[in-house]
Amino acid sequence: MPHLLVVDDEKNICTLVKKYAEFEGFTVTCAYDGMEAYQLCKENTFDLVIMDIMMPELDGFSAVAAIRKFSTVPVIMLSARGEEYDKIHGFELGIDDYVVKPFSPKELMMRVSAVLKRSNVSATNTSNDVYNYKSLSVDFDARTVSVDGVRLELSPKEYDLLFYLIRNRGKALSRDILLSEVWGYDYFGVDRTLDTHIKLLRRQLGNYANCIVTVRGVGYRFEEA
Repeated sequence: MPHLLVVDDEKNICTLVKKYAEFEGFTVTCAYDGMEAYQLCKENTFDLVIMDIMMPELDGFSAVAAIRKFSTVPVIMLSARGEEYDKIHGFELGIDDYVVKPFSPKELMMRVSAVLKRSNVSATNTSNDVYNYKSLSVDFDARTVSVDGVRLELSPKEYDLLFYLIRNRGKALSRDILLSEVWGYDYFGVDRTLDTHIKLLRRQLGNYANCIVTVRGVGYRFEEA
């Protein structure tokens, strides 16, 4: 039974999320500030963390940065702010998803299940194959990406997105397909999650950024430029 850590200084939100999560069969522990979340993650093993941003003692961004020094636990970030800057900052820290308040508890649970599913698939991937293009090297089994011999530090979801694009290179992949296959849920309205990750990936890939091609009106394609 997956164990979730729900972190929010608003106790009514913790209570609401816990209620829905337990109904879905999850075990839930609650924390009410970033420092408490950090300590709990050091002392316990969780399958996923739902983390608010604006909290006393230690904000969500700082807590995730501290947790990432010793753990790769999947993180879904909650925020009352939906600015792209906040999303990009969260994804750069290695979070797996970003949900803006007010949110639908049902949708949040769908995202929790999707992130857990993707994490489990990644953990059990035994493909043991490598993709090389010029000085770009991608090891799917080891989950490493290198450019000019230098290993890139990607977030878990950036790895998943790049791997899916490369495995389907040459194909125009729609936004719906990418969100469904990489995130595991359908595209919701104005959510910019995919575009944000594409922007971060291109930045990381440097000279190979143009390998990720925007297909207008459709989505994206990976091609050997």
